[in-house]
Amino acid sequence: MKTLLIVDDDVSLQKLYGEEFEGEGYRVMLAGSGEEALDLLEDSRPDLVIMDIRMEGMDGLAAMREILKRDPHIPVILNSAYSNFKNEFSSWSAEAYVVKSGDLTELKDEVRKALAKREIPR
Repeated sequence: MKTLLIVDDDVSLQKLYGEEFEGEGYRVMLAGSGEEALDLLEDSRPDLVIMDIRMEGMDGLAAMREILKRDPHIPVILNSAYSNFKNEFSSWSAEAYVVKSGDLTELKDEVRKALAKREIPR
């Protein structure tokens, strides 16, 4: 079972994403800030991170940089309500950039694609 770390300061979105991805068969860890996400990474390694950008304290771009410094093989999908960050240089190291929507189809598709890229052929 693949593990996703969902980082968003909106508790309602955490709950929604958690339920949706658990329903898809993933194990889900939740964090409400970049700092909390980094703390969780001390004890466990998710297969993929879904990261909001605009959060109090450490924003998602800074948290992503730190995550990728620690382990450059963890795919990070930026998930923001703001499309303008997509063209910023600092977001280019993300696996994908998905603008938040009530329809999670695109986000789920990007998660599947990112995880499939990392599958080891047998």
